[in-house]
Amino acid sequence: QVQLVESGGGLVQPGGSLRLSCAASGFALDYYVIGWFRQAPGKEREGVSYISLSDSSTDYADSVKGRFTISRGNAKGRVYLQMNSLKPVDTAVYYCAAGLRTRRTLDHRTYTYWGQGTQVTVSS
Repeated sequence: QVQLVESGGGLVQPGGSLRLSCAASGFALDYYVIGWFRQAPGKEREGVSYISLSDSSTDYADSVKGRFTISRGNAKGRVYLQMNSLKPVDTAVYYCAAGLRTRRTLDHRTYTYWGQGTQVTVSS
């Protein structure tokens, strides 16, 4: 059974940090990349970052470069998104998703499996 489960969201003040976690299982992990996406109310889903589970290559959206870091955990299928220097514009539901490694992209339309999402709110 395919599962992607996000955790770690919450309320944080501007300038603060959060670490999101994604636990992926139930599919051939080495053939996939894990991406983080976000969607704010009334806006389209936006690609934030991805990491390959085979070679750990990464990419980031320009809006988060230098502030967010994606990484793999020791447990197979575990991926983290460390978010620093958070801004109110980062407020959104954050999703992790799995897409084939042959199509490494931040386009949400290329991702096959999705988690349920976790809310991140940046506010004073």
